[in-house]
Amino acid sequence: MRLIDTHCHLDFDELTRDRAGVLARAKQAGVARMITICTEIEKFPRIAAIAESADNIFCSVGTHPNHAQDEREFLAQEIADLAQHPKCVAIGEAGLDYHYNRAEKDLAHRVLRAHIEAARLANLPLVIHSRDSDADMAEILEQEYAKSPFKALLHCFSSSRELAERALALGLFISFSGVVTFKSAAELRETAALIPLDRMLIETDAPFLAPVPHRGKTNEPAYVADTLRVLAEVKGIAPEALADITTANALKIFDKMPALAA
Repeated sequence: MRLIDTHCHLDFDELTRDRAGVLARAKQAGVARMITICTEIEKFPRIAAIAESADNIFCSVGTHPNHAQDEREFLAQEIADLAQHPKCVAIGEAGLDYHYNRAEKDLAHRVLRAHIEAARLANLPLVIHSRDSDADMAEILEQEYAKSPFKALLHCFSSSRELAERALALGLFISFSGVVTFKSAAELRETAALIPLDRMLIETDAPFLAPVPHRGKTNEPAYVADTLRVLAEVKGIAPEALADITTANALKIFDKMPALAA
């Protein structure tokens, strides 16, 4: 069974303290690839260096909505230029976060649209963060897609069924994290049951949101296998089958990554 953790943060202190152990446990759990996600463009050199350190680590470049006010507004072309790094396979994570509301909405919307344009310019998928922002997120995605298509996924999905349906109509992928394993996430599991298998991805969002049975611990890429098992039960298929499907999906959308060796 080979898995791809499509979203983790290997630069965060909780994981850097024991990176060798984190990577060893990921390998033991069947995690063949990891994508370490950028949250501040100004820190991209550090992210890229982590990706360069191992053949099975890739990265993204982008500004998380909760950091939009912490760094200058990068032009779409600047972001796309950085994404030319050989290990960079995505733009983001970018999006909207109305839970914390750290960035003013006008700024957050501009930064998101700049990242959408960067995804077009670089021909790379956009990794989207959306929290408590369903209506505005769906509207912006539909407006931008009407201008010109782009590849994208909603990461760590915990939003409404309506947002999932509107995103799927645009061709987006939906990625599930350990949240889907939580006892309180029955409604999310109902939504997951409706997601077509060919649009489903898995992730950890490590070091956050450790899945059951690891809740309360630091999350790490190895735990993506626990999320897989719950999603397989929700979809009514064997974990091995879902592993093959989600890995194929990850290689399809993150198509800058080379194919896995036989």
